[in-house]
Amino acid sequence: MSVTFRKLALVGIGLIGSSIALAARRQNLVETIAIATRRAETLAEARALDLGDIYTLDAAEAVRGADLVILCAPVGAYGALAEAIGPFLEPGAIVSDVGSVKEHVVKVVGPHVPEGVHFIPGHPIAGTEHSGPSAGFAELFAGRWCVLTPGADVPAAATARLVAFWQAMGSMVECMDAAHHDMVLAITSHIPHLIAYNIVGTVADLEADTKSEVIKFSASGFRDFTRIAASDPVMWRDVFLTNRDAVLEMLGRFNEDLSVLQRAVRTGDGPALEALFTRTRAIRRSIISAGQETAAPDFGRPHEAAPPATPLPVRDHGGGDDA
Repeated sequence: MSVTFRKLALVGIGLIGSSIALAARRQNLVETIAIATRRAETLAEARALDLGDIYTLDAAEAVRGADLVILCAPVGAYGALAEAIGPFLEPGAIVSDVGSVKEHVVKVVGPHVPEGVHFIPGHPIAGTEHSGPSAGFAELFAGRWCVLTPGADVPAAATARLVAFWQAMGSMVECMDAAHHDMVLAITSHIPHLIAYNIVGTVADLEADTKSEVIKFSASGFRDFTRIAASDPVMWRDVFLTNRDAVLEMLGRFNEDLSVLQRAVRTGDGPALEALFTRTRAIRRSIISAGQETAAPDFGRPHEAAPPATPLPVRDHGGGDDA
């Protein structure tokens, strides 16, 4: 089975889209890359980075003749994009995406995919807090999961071809039901982002003197929340609006557990606190064992070398020469 596609159309060219372009080119997975985006400045940036072969502000033009189309825009734009490109999709082509929610994608994109075109929603679970074409890098997907949610009517050969494409870029791939994906990602990704945005937002509302001290003395906990909270605001706005049911379900569970933790702190229940912290520590170790994180301190951040030790001054104690 050939993994190589004749023409890849990337509709949207932020962190994920540019990383796909770089990884697919490096692995010789595509012959031609067409890039479409709605903003002329973003398109100019992609061109300056030499991410593709064809650059256009017209998504329909980008997908003409493409045998692989990947939507890389915020999920809130998918419905309009799917309607625009639907009539121009080539029979036999694979249409996928990189959105963090999948039921919404099935709902708004599916009706615009013509018969004979294979619609396989996808979600590479990889990223950074940076956005835009210049944020991409070819190694982004290495060792990370990509979830695909093909419908029952999608030929196995089409799914296998897309699986091979992601694997060639370094991803581990798993197929699952769209609703199950959304519930899992609600707790592993969406709720952590919501909490991070909320905590950093609380700091933003503090009085000026207190805020400056929080920023000055940021320990690793708050510092890492700010990294998550620096993620693309448009993308995450759309994630919460389009996966609200799963997010609210998991947020309810989180609030119940938080109430138990609050009670333990209030009543001084040390054994309960230690039991919880021991259990959660084991989760961290499981993530490291699964190869989804490094065991290095501070999440693997490089540290500056310690300054050389300053010699202690020689002190004259008096009393003449040493014997």
